[in-house]
Amino acid sequence: MPIDYKKLEIWDLSYKFTLKIYKLLDKLPDSEKGNIIQQMRRASTSIPLVIAEGSARKSIREFRNFVNMAFGSAKEMDVLLMLCRDLGYINNNVYAEYHEDIDKLLRKLFLYLRFLDKTINNKRYNLLRI
Repeated sequence: MPIDYKKLEIWDLSYKFTLKIYKLLDKLPDSEKGNIIQQMRRASTSIPLVIAEGSARKSIREFRNFVNMAFGSAKEMDVLLMLCRDLGYINNNVYAEYHEDIDKLLRKLFLYLRFLDKTINNKRYNLLRI
């Protein structure tokens, strides 16, 4: 069942988001290196990494669990971006730009999870559809 994760839109969006987040991290205060910066680095990289790891699993059900973990990490990033805004580390315009990206990724991950649920129930196996 292994699939080419690089052909998945959710992987592509998450990978590009991670690269973008790394540029933002350089602008955050040094006092947050051991906290928010480290957490954002971990959560953002987790998204494409677990999608890639899950794509090598033997069953759709296993793969779905990894996509669900990616969804959780994306939710974590949503809160971390709000914290950066509310703590004054980024302005509203920067927040809006990054929030738009993470919101799009969250919606795509949610839709892909629903698709995987239907696939598991209906035994259809075209995992690259969404």
